[in-house]
Amino acid sequence: MSLPGDPEDMLIDEACRELRLPAFRERFIDLAATARREQATYKQFLLDMLQAEQFGRDLRRQQRLLRLARFPRPKRLEDFDFAKNPNVTPEVVADLKSPTWVREGRPLVLIGDSGTGKSHLLIGIGTAIAETGLSVRYTTTSALVNELAEADANRRLSSVIARYSKIDLLCLDEFGYLNLGRKGAKLLFQIFTEREERKATAVATNSPFTEWDKTFGDARLCAAIADRITFRCTLIQTGTDSYRYQTTQEFLFPTAD
Repeated sequence: MSLPGDPEDMLIDEACRELRLPAFRERFIDLAATARREQATYKQFLLDMLQAEQFGRDLRRQQRLLRLARFPRPKRLEDFDFAKNPNVTPEVVADLKSPTWVREGRPLVLIGDSGTGKSHLLIGIGTAIAETGLSVRYTTTSALVNELAEADANRRLSSVIARYSKIDLLCLDEFGYLNLGRKGAKLLFQIFTEREERKATAVATNSPFTEWDKTFGDARLCAAIADRITFRCTLIQTGTDSYRYQTTQEFLFPTAD
């Protein structure tokens, strides 16, 4: 649609293309019509247009950051069922939506049995942080170690570690699920060392700290990694009762009203 008697529409459209103002270009006719109807001042009309462009840019940046995070599936904190898992405190999780702890480079550790909501929380927190404008990257621990090992074999390890050192929040899922071996543990240790107290790292694990030595195969290396993950960390214990199992039971055997 266009405003009758406004031959400048095409010129405005071309200028918006040239200046790369997509939201401005998309909404200027509607906002101009609203401004005319409401007899808005020129300044108010200009402010409305600038705010529309600003909102559009923020939205596009959020979408880009979410794509770059590579979350395996969409999960939001608003969808987490705290009633099903009373071990998780809503107030603590709400605080983690703020980017403050990420900017301070503090770690987050989620510990609990399978099906207790660790991955949901990890992805949900990562999503919330990405939406604040910070860079986030999700990966499983084994996938990261494999990537580092491949980079090491191709003499690209330094560049890969440098890339991971720039990410504001690194979300490591399935931490401690597989035995990484001494070489894998050493590669992973370099990531933690590069990010220590500068960039935030969040890990989700089903193994208590006392069992981490089995994953890394070296007691001293395990202690060094644990030291870096737990220093100034926020610890959330999701417990042992599987949320997925509860949901499956309720689906298969619904309680009669």
